Amino acid sequence: MFATAIAPPAYAQSPAPSAATEAIGGESFVAAAVRQVGPAVVRIDTEKTITRQARDPIYEDPFLRDFFGGGFPRQPQEELLRGQGSGFIIDNTGNILTNAHVVNGADRVVVTLKDGRSFDAVVEGFDEVTDLAVVKIDDGEDDVLPVATLGDSDAVEVGDWAIAVGNPLGLDNTVTLGIVSTLKRTSSSVGIPGKRLEFIQTDAAINPGNSGGPLVNQRGEVIGINTAIRADAMGIGFAIPINKAKEIKDMLARGETVAHPYIGVQIANLTPEQARLNNADINSGMYLPEVNGVLVIRVLEGTPAAAAGLRRGDVILQVNGTPIRSADGLQIKVENTKIGDAIELQIQRGDRPMSVQVKTAELREQSD
Repeated sequence: MFATAIAPPAYAQSPAPSAATEAIGGESFVAAAVRQVGPAVVRIDTEKTITRQARDPIYEDPFLRDFFGGGFPRQPQEELLRGQGSGFIIDNTGNILTNAHVVNGADRVVVTLKDGRSFDAVVEGFDEVTDLAVVKIDDGEDDVLPVATLGDSDAVEVGDWAIAVGNPLGLDNTVTLGIVSTLKRTSSSVGIPGKRLEFIQTDAAINPGNSGGPLVNQRGEVIGINTAIRADAMGIGFAIPINKAKEIKDMLARGETVAHPYIGVQIANLTPEQARLNNADINSGMYLPEVNGVLVIRVLEGTPAAAAGLRRGDVILQVNGTPIRSADGLQIKVENTKIGDAIELQIQRGDRPMSVQVKTAELREQSD
């Protein structure tokens, strides 16, 4: 498990209301942006059959219930689950970018274009760590498919306009307008610490069914992939930066596995206040240095961290000379290295500062 502190968001002031109605050649910039990206936005419907162990109604008879003593025989029962999300076409061969959680495990995927045509789709590849997937359709025609223009999420600034396009709650071709509220919102702060992502936060409404659809700027360029994460996040939406998708979309389209580096520790944030509380507890069984850093809660066996000699209770202070103050920060540092690279960790073990070199390996299960 990971524990990270949630910093208050740096909310931006909304642009002047009149800006939303500024016309580009007689139409608002919102209409112009949607006209550009809208045809490339698709609805994705999924079906998945699962098997549950169901109790036969005959055993509801009181006599049989007493006879079996409550240990009723159960029979396998198939159940069809349906899901829905959004996506957008990224090339004229029919590749579509969406969220992994929209299509992962689906037995059937159906894509519906804005013009009403529907196609069975194939999941080419998905990556659970980044929650990204590519599905492919074949329209069987020589028509040129509408393709979304991918922007540059590194150029996005707090206060920029953000337009979400998708199919929330099954309502096709829905558009919502907001602004970019903050950047680099950590995955743990939005409730999914294992994703190793930094999100764009927006006040454009993103609801179930919007997942996988594009978040675009005022020029209609995709800057993020909408992700409906928290049901309690009213008025707050999150999007995966499009530059993260650019890094792996071609690999996913080829059906390749996306490799992620890791070192093999479970971690939590540590502050001086937390350390003092721990040290004052006679039952804690562990002395912690009163510093800001990342506490190693567990070192997994057979991992690079174990081979390097990291221990439970070590506090990581720096990675390759850069101060680290949060578990998310360590995750991002590790994610941005290449598999097999050696990283130097400055740690504190009790009162003793140390330097430990850890060689990253390919992630096989969730840890850092």
